[in-house]
This record gives sequence, C-alpha cells and structure tokens, in this order.
Amino acid sequence: MTDMNVDWKKTALLVIDMQNDFILPGGPMYIPMGASVVPAIKEAVDFAREKGAFVVWVVREHDKYGRDVELFRRHLYGEGKEKPTTKGTKGADLVEGLVIQEGDYKLVKTRFSAFFATNLHTLLQGAGITSVVVVGVQTPNCIRQTVFDAVAHDYYPVIVLSDATAAKTPEVHTANLIDMCNVGVQTPTLCAWSGKDV
Repeated sequence: MTDMNVDWKKTALLVIDMQNDFILPGGPMYIPMGASVVPAIKEAVDFAREKGAFVVWVVREHDKYGRDVELFRRHLYGEGKEKPTTKGTKGADLVEGLVIQEGDYKLVKTRFSAFFATNLHTLLQGAGITSVVVVGVQTPNCIRQTVFDAVAHDYYPVIVLSDATAAKTPEVHTANLIDMCNVGVQTPTLCAWSGKDV
C-alpha cells in the first residue's frame, strides 16, 4: 500500500491509549486483545519515525477525584475505587516497550476522541499534517471516535492499521473496521501500509 508519492512529513501516526490500565491483565479498563498488538504498534512507530512522520501519543490522564471523567464512569473514582488512568499513576503509563522519544508529542485527552476538547487539530494543522494513521485501543470507542472526527476535519487519507488496533473481541474489532471503511477510511495491515508485503 505504501505509495512512493506519500509525503511522510504531512503524515501523523496517532497512538491511542496504549497504557497499563488498558493493556495489562487485571487493569481496571483491561482490553483482552490489547497486548497482542503491542509489537505491531512498536513496529509502526519505528517505521513512522524512520520515514519522518509525526508521532503523537494520545493518552488518557484523569483527575484522581474523577471530575474530568465521563459521567457514566465517575463511579470508578470514589473513595477506595480503582481510578483508571489517573495522572501520575503506573496505570496511566505507557505499556512496557512503548516509549515517547524526542520529536514525538504527548497529547492528553479525557474523552473517547483525541480531537474532543484538545489541541490536536490545531497541532496537526500547525505541523502541516494532512493525513493520519491510527493505531492502539480500543476499536469501537477511542479509535472509532477519533477516526470519525479525523474524517470530519477532512484529513485524507485516514488510515487504521487493522492488525495494530484492538478491541475486547475480534468480532467487535472487525465490525468497527467495516463501519470505518464505509466512510472512506483505509484499513490495511501493518505490512501492507509499510510496503513489507510487496
């Protein structure tokens, strides 16, 4: 799928929610398929850096009192509760093997979409980005809403790496990829995107 005419300087790789509370077994927001895509995400990040693309690490970081959390999740932040992805905790850290490097950007969000109430669109515009590639978890929530907002903001192409994204089950993952394809999103494998299957 890699096109020799791709302008990698106008491409951003968005790495979504690859944090311990989502990926590690026993985490309060555990996604069973999450750990399986860590190697592919690491490879995608390495490839993006090699090509000169802009790598953006999108993470959830919440107030320990839950004041910035969606209403339907606030019950998780009471006294003695697990308080998922609270700023400064191990649960909010990136999973082992994924590291923010010089030149990357860390973007904090408190809702599903990386565009909602953040500076992401302004950041990407300022960096001259016209295309986004999305990896991470989880497909029906943060991936899907970020992707639909990217489409609404006229990024093109919008790409979701099908084997570097994950949901709680393969069926949910596949169904959401189909929905995204129906709005013009491309869903290649990592190998197809990087040109390694040619």
